[in-house]
Amino acid sequence: MTPIKMDQELLIRYLRGDSNEEEQLAVVDWIDEDPGHFIELQTLRRLYDLQIWQEEEAKPKTLTISTNNFHRKIRQIGYELAKIAAVFAVALLTYFALFNKKNEASEIVMQKLYVPAGQRAELTLSDGSKVWLNANTTFIFPNRFTGETRMVTLNGEGYFDVTKNKQNPFIVQTDRFNVKAWGTSFNLLAYSGSHLFETSLLEGSVEILKPESDKGIYLKPDDRVSLENDQLVLTKIQHYNYFLWKDGLISFDNESFPEMVKKLELYFDLKIEVKNASINRYHCTGKFRTKDGIEHILKVLQLSNQFNFKIDEKLNIITID
Repeated sequence: MTPIKMDQELLIRYLRGDSNEEEQLAVVDWIDEDPGHFIELQTLRRLYDLQIWQEEEAKPKTLTISTNNFHRKIRQIGYELAKIAAVFAVALLTYFALFNKKNEASEIVMQKLYVPAGQRAELTLSDGSKVWLNANTTFIFPNRFTGETRMVTLNGEGYFDVTKNKQNPFIVQTDRFNVKAWGTSFNLLAYSGSHLFETSLLEGSVEILKPESDKGIYLKPDDRVSLENDQLVLTKIQHYNYFLWKDGLISFDNESFPEMVKKLELYFDLKIEVKNASINRYHCTGKFRTKDGIEHILKVLQLSNQFNFKIDEKLNIITID
């Protein structure tokens, strides 16, 4: 088979999201031809990202920032990098969609999508189910569902709007429990390496099961189950604003300071050290846009809670005292 030649300008248009469907299919064919082509695309993306970053860095509004406003500059750079990450996420989702179109009548292919810290993503699965993915989340799913179950894997947080199918249950695997649904809307928080596990049911019904178990805990609408001291505890949903994260908003409603810190660490993929134990008695309330970043969130929380913080960008640690 004659190797496919690829024009770099076409690849740039693909990364920008400016290519048409014929060009997108050509890029997908080129990626499928050789695993090294995807590595080449990633290399080109990094160069493209660097060019965008340099162009933004050269704008007058960036050059006027003084050393006294160092953190403002970091925040601005973070925003630009977030835009770059979003562009690449769109390119990846375009690839997934076109890959599905090409392979919908062929073999099953497992796909992995990672959502970077401070970002979120939305996608539609082959059965019509919709999934929203929160920051720092990895989601594994097939290009199409076959067999008796619709199986996916989540490491992070996802909101699922599952297409009804009583014959083929929808199962979300996590490192602790599996969530089984037939047609429903629910939120699942399950980051590996974290003690946090929460499932909140908005519509329909779901079952929470241990792996290899046939019987679990059934939830009804407005039920919430969470892991406390290695035991699943069933309560009622108290704060529906929490689920606004899928619209780009982080909401805390009288959240304890330690629990808030744990979620911010997960969402922004960093470490937060609380030096003053008395701060842990604070409770936090507020709505924040994810794209504004963690520094903005902490500054707003300072208005009602007395604490100081400092950021170590090299170590990716925030110290609160």
